[in-house]
Amino acid sequence: MIYLNDHSDLLDIEKALATVSAQRREHALKFAHESGRRLSLAVYLLLMEGLQKEYGITEAPVFDYLEGGKPVIKGHPEIHFNFSHSGKVALCAIDSRPVGADVETARKITPSLIAYTMNEQEQAMISSAPDQIKAFLSFWTKKEAVLKLTGEGIRSDLKTVLDNSEEFLFETKTTENYIYTIARYR
Repeated sequence: MIYLNDHSDLLDIEKALATVSAQRREHALKFAHESGRRLSLAVYLLLMEGLQKEYGITEAPVFDYLEGGKPVIKGHPEIHFNFSHSGKVALCAIDSRPVGADVETARKITPSLIAYTMNEQEQAMISSAPDQIKAFLSFWTKKEAVLKLTGEGIRSDLKTVLDNSEEFLFETKTTENYIYTIARYR
């Protein structure tokens, strides 16, 4: 399931801090700015909501981290999840199989970023698209969702991330303000 909050700017930080695990509270308080704290808390609260709805789990989850830094829920290896946030949007995907998620808000994209992150075919598709920003963000969210699914995280060669895209199932949603992609193995 996909859980989304596109108004995380309205989140009451103090109330949220009282609800989350000590581990998440410590993580959220490391952010210097309120916006970072809100997003960190918002994605976690979405996870809590999903765990309660889908699994009947009411306690705040505590994480272990895999070698690449991907979080897993202690005591629940059967539950897979992934977070993402951008701007005011917080996203959490929960599944019984490994899952990767990325959300990006619409913003200016530089030609140098496109050249650095996209292969020639992707660059051609972006340059011919009626909305080049959304076209870029569609590719970008797919790439990041795959890297989070596999546990690799961001790597130096982003141009080849989708070379084996037939191995994955993608669910992409585009709105006026943001794009998200959920990636799963076929």
